[in-house]
Amino acid sequence: MQFSTQELKTGWSMCQREDQSQGPWLPVKQVPSQVHIDLLANEKIPDPFVNANELAVQWIGEKDWVYRTQFTVSASTAVRTDLVFLGLDTFATASLNGKKILESENMHTSHRVNISELLLPNQANELQIVFESALLRGRELVRQHPEHTFHVRQTEDSRIPVRKAQCHWGWDWGPILMTAGPWRPVLLEQYVSRIDDVWAQYQISPDLKTCSGELRMRAGSGSQVGDKVILSLLHEGRAIFRRECQVDSSGRAKTAFHIDEPLLWYPHGYGSQSRYQLSAELIRADTTLDSKVKLIGFRCCELVQEKDEFGKSFYFRINGVDAFAGGSCWIPGDSYLAQMSKDCYDDWMKLMVESNQIMIRVWGGGIYEDDAFLDACDTYGILIWHDFAFACASYPVYPSFLETVEEEARQNIRRMRSHPSVVIWAGNNEDYQVQERYKLEYKPDDTDPDSWLKSTFPARYIYEYLLPNLVREEDPSIIYHPGSPWGDGKHTTDPAVGDIHQWDIWHGQMLRYQDADQLAGRFVSEFGMEAYPHLETIRRAITDPQQQRPGSMMMDFRNKARDHERRLMTYVAENFLVPSDLPSFTHVTQILQAETMRYAYKAWRRMWGRAGARKCGGVLVWQLNDCWPTMSWAVVDYYLVKKPAFYAISRALKPLDVGIARACPEWTSGHADATATNTIEFDVWIASSHQEAIEVDLTIKFISIRSGELIGETITTKTLASPNGTTEILKSHRVMRTSQSDEMGQEIQDPFIIYAELAVGGHVLATDTAWPQPLKYLDFSHRNVKVEVSPLNDQITVSADLPVKGFVFEEKEGLKLSDNGFDIVPGRAHIITVSGNAALAEGLNWTYIGAGPFETGYKPRL
Repeated sequence: MQFSTQELKTGWSMCQREDQSQGPWLPVKQVPSQVHIDLLANEKIPDPFVNANELAVQWIGEKDWVYRTQFTVSASTAVRTDLVFLGLDTFATASLNGKKILESENMHTSHRVNISELLLPNQANELQIVFESALLRGRELVRQHPEHTFHVRQTEDSRIPVRKAQCHWGWDWGPILMTAGPWRPVLLEQYVSRIDDVWAQYQISPDLKTCSGELRMRAGSGSQVGDKVILSLLHEGRAIFRRECQVDSSGRAKTAFHIDEPLLWYPHGYGSQSRYQLSAELIRADTTLDSKVKLIGFRCCELVQEKDEFGKSFYFRINGVDAFAGGSCWIPGDSYLAQMSKDCYDDWMKLMVESNQIMIRVWGGGIYEDDAFLDACDTYGILIWHDFAFACASYPVYPSFLETVEEEARQNIRRMRSHPSVVIWAGNNEDYQVQERYKLEYKPDDTDPDSWLKSTFPARYIYEYLLPNLVREEDPSIIYHPGSPWGDGKHTTDPAVGDIHQWDIWHGQMLRYQDADQLAGRFVSEFGMEAYPHLETIRRAITDPQQQRPGSMMMDFRNKARDHERRLMTYVAENFLVPSDLPSFTHVTQILQAETMRYAYKAWRRMWGRAGARKCGGVLVWQLNDCWPTMSWAVVDYYLVKKPAFYAISRALKPLDVGIARACPEWTSGHADATATNTIEFDVWIASSHQEAIEVDLTIKFISIRSGELIGETITTKTLASPNGTTEILKSHRVMRTSQSDEMGQEIQDPFIIYAELAVGGHVLATDTAWPQPLKYLDFSHRNVKVEVSPLNDQITVSADLPVKGFVFEEKEGLKLSDNGFDIVPGRAHIITVSGNAALAEGLNWTYIGAGPFETGYKPRL
């Protein structure tokens, strides 16, 4: 008999454990599922994503829940039957026909159970899974382990000993929704013998001309000595390699392979995403018992950490090519992970490509990401930095905890090792910062793992001994980094080594985003700025019109960031005139976030420099996405509606980009001269990810914000943009302009923008605009903005007589724009391509900084 599998997707029901004998069992539409999904579908709870309903469903996390289904299967002594649970959330006890078959305490692991002896042949077999409250079990585990101090930086300490997505206890961007249920598929499998895994271990020669290594297969239960396995590689249907091997007594088989001129996998923008089909066919007595096929990619990835003039480098080299890792951090895509579909993951990764991002960091407070996520990254060429599932806490090391951590790590390393997109594992998220905050014991020169177990920071054993050893055993070619941030055991804020989380913008010292160039590290793996989503998203989440205003009870409740009012208002008030209506306030927060992205990405990408002098190796914004509709650091909201910051990142990461850095003196510190902000000193540079030098035409203009006229002499130059690096064009250059004075001899202020335009072959590829800071000092009246929509609603043209800052269309779900949140200069029409539901483009609302109520074709609101 060949291997067969059946997904137990329908026919489920669920109820609260206390009510199962008398209360009604509720139908479950499908599994995977989680409690909140099913209670909501059966109208037993209000939608936790709306208003303050999150508070009304907290009781769910304190209860136990039961899921059950029935299935019929034919039994045979010659065939083994397994139930496979790909993910149970979290404290689960499964029974079949009244007999316990499994206990699980880890959301991140899968389980296979032989049920052959328990089946009722040709009768209904009842599977029941009880899910105990993870919240209550976590609290009990804390009480059971007084030997450990459970330091925690986010929410409550009961999350720490529980192997469940830590953000389910709430985070500073997400709700407290304690899910439970079969969150990944449940499968029924029958076989004589099966293939457990097939993978490749390989090396690519330094000249990239050959790829050699071993193809390996591990059989599951039922294998016998003498079984054969055929291991093969194909590319687009063409056989590259094929060999028959014998399965040994341990159920394994392997063979050496060699490929000349391999087609390598690259991140997008650097080459193709070539993949090979790796297959294994298990044969006994000329009968195929099982086969397994997967797509794999061959690539060489190095983390270059070498001493240099700035300290110690930290950047990625893919197939011999240095790659600036511009990208984003990723949190779980939904508070209800069972709802995440393949198409949804696909749409998210398409956004990465659209915005020229090549790396996504899977944050350690969530999950080990789904196969659909990994497949999408493979397909679209997105590098994955994946944290192990530890975040913002001091984790224990008692034996049962270490045992389950080892199992979860092995399973997930094995699951991901064939994906070329996965290039680095990091041990945790910010746990070394917990060590620093609580002054836990950490001596970098102490190399004895046993002593770490006895220290006040015992989790060091996990990050610097257990996990790196597991990575070496299971996937020896991948990079391991002890934590994020981390750098050779030095303080986690050290900008000269390792990666840093730069939170002195927003958190910490709340420094100006205009000073991002002074806040770089060797690799910035987190930084961010909050912004509101577009109005449609806000109104879906907060339905009472009286609450749809800045500072309302529901608006404050929706934003989970600590001290968000004072932090957001500080940045808004420093840089903008403070509006009180929701549309205008939404707009200024969005431009605030977009400006932060522009300053940071451009400044830090500039530090990519040249080979041997890579001062900054990458930038990952916190964060790409949201898990529910909210105000947060996300640059794309829960409904995949892009904020203006998304487009700012896209512009800053273009393969060929131009940047301007303009002097920006203090304007709010004591006796600062607030009249001296119209600065005349600036730098200009070109950033390129192309692998060859490109001849470019560069034009730099100085345009009066008041009149739209040119002031000073326009600069034009033709130059070669250096390959894969930064080309400095102007340094500390000063604008030569004619000044005018009033009758008292005081210089008349005529604020101006510095506008740079980069063209190749007559086509403008990139622009940048440097404005006097802060924007609130500028007069934006009488811009005379014109917006014209094409007859088919597939193109919008925007122009203005005077310089415009932060022009934003009100985006909606289903509408796709090629650009948004841009500046406009006189004489240059901005053309936006519209796709998706183009009908939404008709009558689209828009605004810009300083827009008056009678200056636009539509009411100036977002």
